[in-house]
Amino acid sequence: MSATRTTDTSPAQIPVRAWLPTMLALAAIWGCSFLFISVGVRELPPLYLALGRVAAGAIVLLIFLAIKREALPRDRRLWMHSFVVGAVGSALPWTLFGYGEERIPSLLAGIWNGITPLVVLPIAVLIFRTELFSLQRGLGLVIGFAGMLVVLGAWNVSGGADLTGQLFCMLAAISYGIAVPYQKRFLAGSKVSGTALSATLLLCAMVQLAIVAPLVTRQLPPAPWSLSIEVLGSVLALGALGSGFAFVLNMRNIRLIGASRSSMVTYLMPVFSILVGVLVLREHITWYQPVGGLVVLLGVAISQGVFRVRARPVVSAPKPA
Repeated sequence: MSATRTTDTSPAQIPVRAWLPTMLALAAIWGCSFLFISVGVRELPPLYLALGRVAAGAIVLLIFLAIKREALPRDRRLWMHSFVVGAVGSALPWTLFGYGEERIPSLLAGIWNGITPLVVLPIAVLIFRTELFSLQRGLGLVIGFAGMLVVLGAWNVSGGADLTGQLFCMLAAISYGIAVPYQKRFLAGSKVSGTALSATLLLCAMVQLAIVAPLVTRQLPPAPWSLSIEVLGSVLALGALGSGFAFVLNMRNIRLIGASRSSMVTYLMPVFSILVGVLVLREHITWYQPVGGLVVLLGVAISQGVFRVRARPVVSAPKPA
């Protein structure tokens, strides 16, 4: 996730071929992130996997800043808010997804990521006052919540690793849901470029994880040469692609079609996470998990106004002459 300061433009003026390939690339990168997490936690504690991810992402964005000859922000207040967003929007959810994927398939974690917009709405409305509530949005929340219960298999919950893993992923999505409106409330109006602000967030998250990881795991990070090529590649892919290059692609789409329309990438990510989970990792899920995921996405689409729910007009009786 990253903060951006943009103005929505009319998508009707931009041909689909100009932004659709970029959106598909973003969905593929972010959807495949759950596969890389699943591979990474085979040899790395989730905290150190998240640390490697933010470090690699920060390096990529700092390189972009150097190429553009931009500097990091100097505003102390901005750094304080970035410290909060770096924790709640990067360090915490990426760690929680790691703990979750020690217990559940990566494709199921990808499905849980899709609930983020449902969490954002009530927090944005009730706490940060950055969004307005409506009947349509309320309907979307109810449908999305029902979908969450279906994904969780609420009628058949027996505890154990599967339930714990799903709860970790749910908490990660809730963490995203807190970070997004906080970011909009306190950082969106900054004059700092999106690249510089995102680099600031990742640097804050890197410092936090560098302090917390050794204290929680009670061990030093493993030497890079002690890790397999698959795990090293996963860490680099998560950071350089998912937290670095993908940001540049996302910024391009936001400039072309606006922030609201570009957020539709959320609907495509679970498709890629399921595909790579089944084809690459040979994962299996029960029938109700992808069905529940579709219900969640329907709720998200309704709450965001992709599907308009029109109230039935009231026809009054004709007045007597």
